Amino acid sequence: MTDAVPSARPATAPLPQGQMAPAQALQGQASPAQAAPAQVAPVQVSAAPASHAPTPPLPSQVADQLARIEDKASRIEDKYARSEALLGRVEDRVEAAGARMNEAARQADLAALRNEVRALSERTRGLPGLGALMLTALVTAVLTVALTLVAQRLNLQGLIPLR
Repeated sequence: MTDAVPSARPATAPLPQGQMAPAQALQGQASPAQAAPAQVAPVQVSAAPASHAPTPPLPSQVADQLARIEDKASRIEDKYARSEALLGRVEDRVEAAGARMNEAARQADLAALRNEVRALSERTRGLPGLGALMLTALVTAVLTVALTLVAQRLNLQGLIPLR
């Protein structure tokens, strides 16, 4: 993401007392003979910029870069946590909407059932009630007994079938 910033110090300049060259610091193989500034031979540097690999970053630059990477990772984790919380709220809202839809469907089913019961009650409302049925049964029983007695008195037993 961020490129390593090249050092302002020329490659041939001696290092301050106690510091290692970047390659040595990264590899961890510094010997006293290599780190001594008196043994570094001056090298001619051409005026043309080198197009090959840039110089490795200094350890402090590496630490800064790692800190930036950690900050970015922390921001990404925060975004992920916020997204996860948002998705949780969306999921809750969808579940609530589903429950409301189920309730509405149940209410619609109840309304349809109510309508069917109402239609059935209107159809049965015209039928005779219990009192009328009891009266009809009583009248039928009394008339049956009366007609049977009349048939016996008039000797109309031939009208009554034998078993």
